[in-house]
Amino acid sequence: MAKNARNIGIILLVALGVDLIPGGGEAANTAQQAVYLVFLAVLCWFASIMYRQHRASLYSLGDKRRGIVYVSVGALVLVLSALYRVSGPSAVLAIVVAGIALYAIVAIYMAARQY
Repeated sequence: MAKNARNIGIILLVALGVDLIPGGGEAANTAQQAVYLVFLAVLCWFASIMYRQHRASLYSLGDKRRGIVYVSVGALVLVLSALYRVSGPSAVLAIVVAGIALYAIVAIYMAARQY
């Protein structure tokens, strides 16, 4: 129980520092962006590993289906990178684009699994 109280106290001290120290909000935004960039780098690394491991499967799809998969993944990356900037009708459009891209990827995956 004491360990949990200590951890909560540390979090409250950091939050107090962000709130009261001049420029603390900007430092918090910078730290958040750094964590986000590290997360994106890990995702890119994971995607490159998966591509290398499944390259033969991707090439067996054929040019048309492989192109649809690549365009769909690109559309998902574009939507996810701009998701925090959109609102209103453009948010609905972003969700529709993401849904179409996911549908295309799942449909090609299901078709590839059938004999």
